[in-house]
Amino acid sequence: MKVVAFKRDLQGTGASRRLRNSGQTPGIIYGGVEAPVTIALDHNALFHALKKEAFHSSILDMEIDGKVEKVLLRDFQMHAFKQLVLHADFQRVDANKPLHVKVALHFENAEVSPAVKLHAATISHVANEIEISCLPADLPEFLTVDLSAMDVGQSIHASQLKLPKGVTIVTHGSDATIATASVPAGAVAAEAAAAKE
Repeated sequence: MKVVAFKRDLQGTGASRRLRNSGQTPGIIYGGVEAPVTIALDHNALFHALKKEAFHSSILDMEIDGKVEKVLLRDFQMHAFKQLVLHADFQRVDANKPLHVKVALHFENAEVSPAVKLHAATISHVANEIEISCLPADLPEFLTVDLSAMDVGQSIHASQLKLPKGVTIVTHGSDATIATASVPAGAVAAEAAAAKE
């Protein structure tokens, strides 16, 4: 994905406010061996790009004054109630250095799992994203969680995920739970009542 930005020289609250009033968003690029660069981006283009999941977990081609750099979106601030992006942070990417980045989890095949099909259970998504480590070239857009074999009372953990080549999961402490299957309390009570009759 390509992003066009412009260098900005003026900094501070007043300069940032004037920038936002003119339809632009202040930002910064940092990391690597070069000094941080303050930038301005087109607000509407950035606002719509932020709605795309891929924008958050892809290596972006950022063009500044005709020069293209590989960057990764690291952070952004939104206005408390207006649909307004206040600031965006990008980190330079070195092709030879591993990245630590969070990627989205996509859940598949819940409807064919024994938990849902046979027991009318509910599958809860405990996590919607997970932190991984990989080289920039191996960065996946998302990871798929296959729920087809899940039964009641079972959980899927981070260690059970199928990972693309070169990707490792960065878990802090224990093996994180990704999804669980349980029968809703009302359904259990109804089954018990039916059994008594």
